[in-house]
Parts: sequence; structure tokens; C-alpha cells
Amino acid sequence: MNLQSDDFELFGVPQCFAQDRAALDARWKELQREAHPDKFAAQGAAAQRLAMQWSVRINEAYQRLKAPMRRAAYLCELHGTPIQAEDNTAMPASFLMQQMEWRESLGEARSSAELDALDDGVQQAQSQALALCGQLIDEQKDYAAAARQVRALMFIARFADDIERRRDQLGQ
Repeated sequence: MNLQSDDFELFGVPQCFAQDRAALDARWKELQREAHPDKFAAQGAAAQRLAMQWSVRINEAYQRLKAPMRRAAYLCELHGTPIQAEDNTAMPASFLMQQMEWRESLGEARSSAELDALDDGVQQAQSQALALCGQLIDEQKDYAAAARQVRALMFIARFADDIERRRDQLGQ
């Protein structure tokens, strides 16, 4: 194992958006078994520290690879297109309109049914955005467009959290 490997190399999977979650889970367990610090107890403190570094590195890679939005962002960055969510908030006009409609609906929601309907729409938008990310990355190799989709997905994830906070406010 090489600490300088990218996450895909570390896990021995292709560098693409489409991943088999069960295979990632199995590989994570296998890598953790190989790098577990207890296996190196007889080799001294330095070996255990190195094993701990490996364990941390494996966990970080796993967290990125298993989450589709984080995986898409990572792939964009690997291909020279950082997400820059703090600096670049440009979104298509249609998405901005959707955001405004969602915000209005959230502000007006007074029941669990209204929040459920809004949440269903947001989850559908998230699924569509993830599917588009997959096409942009794996098929078209358009990392700039994929980065825009990732920024949209980041908004969608934050908005889904807002729906849950609203649910809590309404006591539902």
C-alpha cells in the first residue's frame, strides 16, 4: 500500500463514478484488517503509528468513495476541476428557480404531509442530479459540468437538512 495512492488505487477499483457499494464495503473491511494497529503490536510503537496512519487513510478514502456526492467531487478534483463551492455559486437559472420554489414551499409548510411531499421532490431531484453526475463523469468526461452538478447536489443536501429542521420546529 502506498499512502500517496488516490482513493481508487488504494481500494483497487476503477476511477469512475459508478461503484459497487457492497464491493467497497468488503474492500474497506479487508484493508482495515490488513492495517489494524493490533496486528503490529509486536513490531513496536513506530509500526503501530504507521498502521494507525494507514487506518485513518483507509477510513478517509472509504468515506469519500462510499458517498456518491463526495465521490463525484473527488473525481472532479482529481481531473483538475475543483468544486470551489465557497467561491463559485453559479447555477443554471432553472435550478435557481427550483430553489426559490422549494424555499417558498418550506416556509409555507404547516403539516407533515406538506413536508413529506416537498422532501419527495427534493429526493427525486437529488437522484436525477446524481444520475447526471454519473453520465457527465463516466460517459462524457465533462468534469466542469459535473462540478456544477456537485454544487447543486450540495445545495440539495443542505435543503434536505432544512426540511428536517422544519419538521423539528413543527414537532413532527
